[in-house]
Amino acid sequence: MTRPNRLRLILRDLGTGAAFASMAVSGQLPIWALGLFVVALGVALTGRRPFARLPKLTAMLLVPLAGALYLAVASGRMDLVVAACSFAGLVAGQRLLSETSTATDGQVLLAGLLMVAGGAALSGELFFAVCLMAFAVLASLSLGLAVVEAAVPVGEPVPVRAVMRPLAVGTLFALLGAVAFFILFPRLNWNVGARRASPGLGTATSGFSDTVRLGGSGTLKSNPRVVLRATLTPDPLTEQLGAYWLGRTYDTFDGQEWSTIGAPKKRGRTRVTLRRGAETQVYQKVELLPAYGSRTLIALETPSKLGNALAHTPTGTRRTLLQELGGDELRFVEEGLGYSYEVYSVPPGTDTDPGKMEQLEHDQLLALPDNLDPRVTELARQVLGDEKDPLTAANKLSSWLQREYEYTLELGGDVTDPLTEFLFVRKAGHCEHFATALTLLLRSQGFQARLATGFFGGERIGDEYILRAGDAHAWTHVLVPGRGFVTVDATPPAFRANQSLELLESLVSIYEAIESAWRTSVVDYSFRDQMNFVRDLTRPPAGSGEKKRLDLPPLRAWVTAVLVGVAVYQAWRYLSRRKPRTRALEATRFVDAVERQLATVGVRAGDGETLEDVSARLTREAHPLAPTVSPLTRRYLEARFGQRALEPGESAQLLKGLKQAIAALPPKEKPREKAQA
Repeated sequence: MTRPNRLRLILRDLGTGAAFASMAVSGQLPIWALGLFVVALGVALTGRRPFARLPKLTAMLLVPLAGALYLAVASGRMDLVVAACSFAGLVAGQRLLSETSTATDGQVLLAGLLMVAGGAALSGELFFAVCLMAFAVLASLSLGLAVVEAAVPVGEPVPVRAVMRPLAVGTLFALLGAVAFFILFPRLNWNVGARRASPGLGTATSGFSDTVRLGGSGTLKSNPRVVLRATLTPDPLTEQLGAYWLGRTYDTFDGQEWSTIGAPKKRGRTRVTLRRGAETQVYQKVELLPAYGSRTLIALETPSKLGNALAHTPTGTRRTLLQELGGDELRFVEEGLGYSYEVYSVPPGTDTDPGKMEQLEHDQLLALPDNLDPRVTELARQVLGDEKDPLTAANKLSSWLQREYEYTLELGGDVTDPLTEFLFVRKAGHCEHFATALTLLLRSQGFQARLATGFFGGERIGDEYILRAGDAHAWTHVLVPGRGFVTVDATPPAFRANQSLELLESLVSIYEAIESAWRTSVVDYSFRDQMNFVRDLTRPPAGSGEKKRLDLPPLRAWVTAVLVGVAVYQAWRYLSRRKPRTRALEATRFVDAVERQLATVGVRAGDGETLEDVSARLTREAHPLAPTVSPLTRRYLEARFGQRALEPGESAQLLKGLKQAIAALPPKEKPREKAQA
């Protein structure tokens, strides 16, 4: 039995590993399944097959594992798809460690296909696409080598170097063909007109919740993921916006947590008006990305009207209602991975009324926790003196906090009295500490104030502004008679925006741009997109001002036609130079001539027997012609399948050598010749 080609097995095993990785990138497979497959793959890559001697026993071990997975699914502890993917990984691992054979190779690659299908069901993300491409390339090369290996006579080396290049070219053409098929073939599926969303990179989080607990480390501040995109009208035309984006406000502090006493309104609406706006308002078209991870709407301070909301879910996009909660918070009624909506905000510095507030909410703006340390009130009195104006008092306290306290994200765990810890012990904290301190210091002196949370900043990318998770921020609203709530931020200016590393921001931005392109161009690429692609080739460019119909296609249609024509011509030239039919005919004529020469001495091919089989038979029988026929067979395979054509006159030279070998046969072969004849 011929030893399997080592390179073919490595390509097969790596391809199977890529197929398993297409499932693993979803992060849903159990850790034990990951561990077992990684161990099996590692052992297989070393060339060892410990299950080769006990194939049936090791296969039987899969039965109790299948039963355990079934019980996990039946008890609700595991998803059915995840269980099926885990079992496919176990089957692939068992086959990797079994004896190598044609049947085993097919089973391994079939398990790889099943795992790729499982990966599509679990993820479908960009990493899945990379794994899919890796599996397609590695599996194709392995299969190609398997075909060549099967055609080589027993004992002869596989011409790996000669066949790898044509195999690689063939795989490349197959991939290009798949891409062209994907773009051009009509995709009539359920995703014809719907846009979908995906969770993207890692777990989504915005830090929004019904309460804000003071203390802990500020890990969110270093998160570089993009959570919001917005276009503004009028466009401020600045690279760094430096604006406050409001999410919700809190009016009640119990010594550790902020909450709000406002009750949610049950009725959902498509459009909500919070307050009357100024004549010139800032219009925002906002998109909350899956990385945002909350249902609270975000808008530039001070929002006046919000609505026309769409929820993006894994199954498509649909309209959703808005629910009004206390503290001017609005939430999407329907759960979605991402949202888009429209907002109008009053320009900064405009006097506004505080909106619809009940007396209880007004009173709560002065509420202090029962266990407030008396030193807090005394401290505020020392800083403010006899100051009576709320905005001036807020600015004085803000300046004093920025001057006397330090900003830090490195904090310990929860403490009993985080405000006292910040003001009198640690004297360092993040934005929530500064905002809480300012709010309660103001209240202790009779000034109405509340805590606000949202985002600060705005980085311009193209025509829109983006916010990152690290831009999450907290500040203070002080109620000024005649002006409404005015923003006062006690956090030092240098630490208001996100604190992530610039390099990490760039890497995450690059990944998210590629992931967005993958989702737009591949996952969500629908029949409508195909129609638009074709239509864009023939209609005038947007904004060209051409109102009447053109008699001829636009310039880009001509350019596209020329590019396609050049590509087709180059492909035709390449294929013409290769002359595969001519080479195939030359090789076929050559093998026919060899068989005719062998027939003159009684060596004939049986039914279904190829020249490789005849050569192998001669080698087994130690026939005197075996040393001459084996290289002829190898040369025929290279010419027929290895893209190494016979040189002019080479076939005649090889046949001449065969004739000389036949003529030199010892006399004892003559009776054999006659007998066989």
